[in-house]
Amino acid sequence: MQNSKRFNYQEVDSKFLQSNFLPILPINLSRNGKSIEANGLLDTGSTVNLLPYSLGIELGAVWENQMILPKLSGNVGNFEARGIALQAKISDFKTINLVFAWTKSDDVRLLLGQVNFFAEFDVCFFRSQGFFEIKPK
Repeated sequence: MQNSKRFNYQEVDSKFLQSNFLPILPINLSRNGKSIEANGLLDTGSTVNLLPYSLGIELGAVWENQMILPKLSGNVGNFEARGIALQAKISDFKTINLVFAWTKSDDVRLLLGQVNFFAEFDVCFFRSQGFFEIKPK
């Protein structure tokens, strides 16, 4: 992959997984002058990007001011969600806009899904070798 960046799979503490290594991507998220460093799980099976509640609060978002989204499915199906747009910076790539389903739960991890992370980046997984590469579209 030309102009791509390589990231190692990261070890996570999980009693539910056979493998404790996941494709975790360091990412800087910002909104209205506030920014945070976070780690997002690349999830090709997730339709949307998912933002835990506390991260939105840390970025200064007000829950009641965000657009209500249709009910989510899967593990977060019981939680209300709102739409929120954030600026995202990964490595030395240019800053992009990512749209998240901001869920009113902290029992979820930051997910980077089809809408719109995988619309902005091409990703190649080399799981057996313990790394993945991303390249902006």
